[in-house]
Amino acid sequence: MANIMNLQNLPGEFSEHFDDFMGKISTLYLGGAAGSQKIYVNIDRLEPGATSTVYHSHSLQEEFFLILQGSGTLRWNGEEYPVKQGDFIAKPAGQGIAHTFLNTGETLLEILDVGTNEIGDVAHYPDEDVYYLRDQKLKFKGQDAIDFETEPNAK
Repeated sequence: MANIMNLQNLPGEFSEHFDDFMGKISTLYLGGAAGSQKIYVNIDRLEPGATSTVYHSHSLQEEFFLILQGSGTLRWNGEEYPVKQGDFIAKPAGQGIAHTFLNTGETLLEILDVGTNEIGDVAHYPDEDVYYLRDQKLKFKGQDAIDFETEPNAK
């Protein structure tokens, strides 16, 4: 049987609302609600002045974004680009492209965010020089890196 769901009846555990340092945002976890395993499908809603995420990149994850409504700014590898309803962007896997969206418009910015769930993905937050090993839930500063030979038989 098909698991057909509707945005109007999304169970509460598949919705989050934040009002913090990034502004007022909410996320609907559609893929999770429908039982998706290899991809995630979210709708991110940003009030004016809000930022979708902390500026970051992924080591393995591929992502696709579609602006459903509103306008704003895409911060992409150190550059900023205006985005509006109907624009879409693919972020290929393994290229370390740092990204985030900012609602620089005057109305709600709504983004369809689709991506792959990857074992071993490492998120990098370049503004803070922080790395996050998602599977292990470990965070560390880049300055903490040490010169260590990972090959146990190396001399």
